[in-house]
Parts: sequence; structure tokens; C-alpha cells
Amino acid sequence: MVTILETAETYPEIARRALQPEQCALIVIDIQQKLLPPIFQKEQLVRNSQLLIRAAGILHLPTMLTTQYSKGLGPTVPEIAALLPENQAIDKDRFSCFGSDSFCTLLKHLPGNRSTLLLCGMESHICVMQSALAALREGYIVHVASDAVSSRTEWNWKLGLERMRASGAVISSTEMMIYELMRSSSSPAFKDMLPYLKG
Repeated sequence: MVTILETAETYPEIARRALQPEQCALIVIDIQQKLLPPIFQKEQLVRNSQLLIRAAGILHLPTMLTTQYSKGLGPTVPEIAALLPENQAIDKDRFSCFGSDSFCTLLKHLPGNRSTLLLCGMESHICVMQSALAALREGYIVHVASDAVSSRTEWNWKLGLERMRASGAVISSTEMMIYELMRSSSSPAFKDMLPYLKG
């Protein structure tokens, strides 16, 4: 059962909350073969999404993977799919992940109280933004890895981030999320993650 946010909470109060691994799930949105080539700073998006997926695996965070009309736009790119061999992408035709009944059902049945969603993928101003806003309306805390999302143009990438921040999503970065989740340089999880962070 997801804990619904109190409406009286302010953005700074939500942003001050430390990420708790046991409350988080990672959502990897539409990093697909035919969508990726024109994306602004696509190499950064893929690399940082890989880092988030590896961190989620080390910390046992559930990870959900989506595609947008895969018949026309292709499957998830191999660099991402290879890290999630047991995850079948949820294919959707709505831009928001929350427009998919399959997505909503799977999200509600994740183990534990997953009240915080960590988002990466594309495009920042379309599927990521619409998913973030829908998640906020459903009462989730939303953190967006600003360097693991993008759009075809820099302008739309930035506008997407601005709209999400204005709506209550916490705009973060890949390293901010990972280091906050790991908590300590002496933790076994951080030691497992360190080789990838150095790469």
C-alpha cells in the first residue's frame, strides 16, 4: 500500500527527505533503438541509466522497464536490456506510464511500500514528464535523474525538467541519487558500486 503524501507538505519538505532504498523503485522509460539516435547527449543518458540500474540491482530496488509502441519504435537498446535480462518491457501506447493498466498493476504489486519513484529515460518533455506528473497525482514522491533523461532538443529537455520541478518532482542527478541511496563509503553496497562510478 502506497503512503499518500500529505497535501500540506511543501516542496522543500519533500526535497529534504533522504532517499530510503526500501521505499524506492526505479522506472526506466522508453530507451529504445529508434528513439535514441536523435536524442541530445544520448551517450550520457545511456551511461547514467546503466549506473542507476546497477545501483538498483545492488540495493535490491525493484526496476520497471517500459517501451513506447515497440512495434514501430523498436525494443529497448541492448546496453540497457542486457542489464535487465529478467525484466520484460511493458509496452504502452499512452505517453504516460500511468496510462498503461499493466504498468499500474505491476507498480501496485511491487514488494514493500514503494512510495518513491526514481525516473530515467526519454523523452524528458513527453513520456518522462507525463509519467512524473501522473505519479505525483497518485501520491508518489518523484525524483528525476536530470542527467539520465533527455529529449531530441536541449530546449525540450530543460523545459521538461522545469515543468516537473514546478509540479513537485525533485530534480536530482544520477550521482546524487546513488550516493544518497548508498549512504556511506564503508557500506558493502557502495564498495560493489564503486568500480562502475570510477569508470
